[in-house]
Amino acid sequence: MTDPTRSAMGRRAFLQASAFGSAAWMMTAQAASPVQRTDKSFFKLSLAAYSFHRQLTRFWPKPSGPPGTMTLADFIQYAAEQDLDAVELTSYYFPNPLATADLNAIKEQTFRLGLDLSGTAIGNDFCLAPGAARDAQLALCRTWIDYAAEMGAPVIRIFAGQIPKGDTEDAAVARCVEAINESVRYAAQRGVVLALENHHGITATAGQLLKIVEQVTPSPWFGINFDSGNFHTEDPYADLEKIAPYTVNAQIKLSMKSPAGVKTAADLPRIVSILKQARYRGYLVLEYEEPDDPRVEIPKALHTLRELIA
Repeated sequence: MTDPTRSAMGRRAFLQASAFGSAAWMMTAQAASPVQRTDKSFFKLSLAAYSFHRQLTRFWPKPSGPPGTMTLADFIQYAAEQDLDAVELTSYYFPNPLATADLNAIKEQTFRLGLDLSGTAIGNDFCLAPGAARDAQLALCRTWIDYAAEMGAPVIRIFAGQIPKGDTEDAAVARCVEAINESVRYAAQRGVVLALENHHGITATAGQLLKIVEQVTPSPWFGINFDSGNFHTEDPYADLEKIAPYTVNAQIKLSMKSPAGVKTAADLPRIVSILKQARYRGYLVLEYEEPDDPRVEIPKALHTLRELIA
């Protein structure tokens, strides 16, 4: 027999949840709405495991490259020695297959060393035509949403992808939007935010990136990953200003490239200022990609960033 008290409580909880969901939807109902923030910015520092891509062994989505001289545990220890707030554990360097015991070991080590997990990242391509390869990309995203939820990583950097040969950008964008919508629905169930990165292909310019964002079904579980070094445009700083209001995760690189591939030092004060003006609150994730020894150069970069966000 149904308990009427429990039944009433269940209906009340449902109505409360429905009201909350409706309010959340109304706050984000406008496509590509800037993230709602407080009156001032706030930064914490994180370091991306990709900063040691020459030292770490790559296992995902399949093993590639020579064996590395460093493990994720080594990287986490290094980050703790730099007195960082967090680490971004790029998916490529986790064991494959990945067991719950591996994820628990990460959680234990980071907690013991006083580090948060600022997020993780996957190397997906959502532009692929329907078929087994596209299904595999969607499955990869779901898998890492589950892993992120288990580890307590709040955000995953995702990519849009490349236009397949013989295809059009509009068709690729449409498939990308469809894949993001599907993935965000699942991410919301697991409490993980997906952040679309400006990363070449169909997100090479601010206009291209925002064109995708504007078509994604509005959700508080979706936003932009601001990568300071990935716009190889005539005025990359202007492009960064355009995407900053929608940023839910921010990566900092030490150099920029022109459309012709000419490399110049990044104007870090200007980049941090752009994020401050957008009132961004969250992690600045240093992703070191320069040719010099990261163990030597990363502490210098972190010193500069600490001065800028003090």
